[in-house]
Amino acid sequence: MPSQFHKWLDWIDGEYEQMLSSTITLAEINSGSLNREGVNHVGAKVVDLFSPLDAEVKIQPVPHYNRLNSLGDLEEIKLGDAVLLSKRPHAPLQIFLCAHLDTVFATDHPFQKVSWLDSETLNGPGVTDLKGGILVMLKALQAFERSPWAEKIGWKILFNPDEEIGSPGSADLIRSMATQVDLGLIYEPSLPDGNLAGARKGSGNFGVLVRGRSAHAGREHHLGRNAIRAMCDFISALDNLNGHRQGVTINPGTISGGSSVNAVPDTCVAHFNIRLEHPGDEGWCLDRINDLIAEINTRDGLHIKLHGGFGRKPKILTKENLRLFELTRECGMELGTYLSWHATGGCCDGNNLAAAGVPNIDTLGVKGGKIHSSDEYLNVKSLTERAKLSALLLMKLATSDTNWLTDASEHKSNRCNNKETNE
Repeated sequence: MPSQFHKWLDWIDGEYEQMLSSTITLAEINSGSLNREGVNHVGAKVVDLFSPLDAEVKIQPVPHYNRLNSLGDLEEIKLGDAVLLSKRPHAPLQIFLCAHLDTVFATDHPFQKVSWLDSETLNGPGVTDLKGGILVMLKALQAFERSPWAEKIGWKILFNPDEEIGSPGSADLIRSMATQVDLGLIYEPSLPDGNLAGARKGSGNFGVLVRGRSAHAGREHHLGRNAIRAMCDFISALDNLNGHRQGVTINPGTISGGSSVNAVPDTCVAHFNIRLEHPGDEGWCLDRINDLIAEINTRDGLHIKLHGGFGRKPKILTKENLRLFELTRECGMELGTYLSWHATGGCCDGNNLAAAGVPNIDTLGVKGGKIHSSDEYLNVKSLTERAKLSALLLMKLATSDTNWLTDASEHKSNRCNNKETNE
């Protein structure tokens, strides 16, 4: 490793115990996306952890989340607050860093505690997605701030409360911050083998409501209009769309309806997710779904309505993004690790940032696996390994040739101009 960076990266090794302890503390605070109190508790802990960086801190409420509940009503849910940090807004290169405060584990989920699988493997809710990544970001920034190149980079951090439900409340914050930065570093976990996610599929989350007509199941069954049956027809036809468009997958996820077996159910609600590779696939999907809805709506006494939409565009790699990947691979090689990147069906805030025109790497967090399950695990040694990777990347960006800075500034100027034109 070049001597000019070695001194500053070695400091991270001594921070391992604190990184591990803080990861466990954060993981054992339930911060399911809809647990506002828990998300804000994690946010407060993060503000305290990041206080040594002497950054400007802002707590930002986000819009309410509207969810179609099992009764067919749109339920307004107040989400946790976003935490924003910033430093050196006038530095020549501006970098956006992002990590989320929430997890997929609700307050009533049985998976709430951390345990050791072996001496190097920690099992726990959110240890990998994404509590460990928060500590990776922190120590990388602390190492960079201790270096002689800190003044060359300004940074803005978003800790958002709702990434696991598609960032509906924080999407506008990401778009706004995108106009002020040149590059993005996001601390989602790496792929299980330590490599990076490259191109990502886009995603849409949808709810469907069917209203029918209730009737006595024995005396007047013929007068009822069964909402569950209509929904089953819709879901079956929807699932049959799989395989008809390259790269498009449709997953019916939940369904609920009815109140008793001796009454014809008049309400049924379902939710489904769509993943796609190209922005143009959205139109194809919506056209087919609207055809299915139109058919159900021709039936006597039945009405079906679609809610939701596509929240994340596919992340398609640009030449600027590939350049950032190559620089990261160079950093990995200097640290003794070979890194590559691979397309994935998963999506994250890297999709949102890319859609706003900001080249980014979105899997700079810890190494682990089986995320979104009770088997989620963290390779604890990756805490310091990945912090060194990000710290070295920041140092190389700060000492990069002027062409990188010029390219980044030109792209930022174009995004700002586009924003003004759209407004």
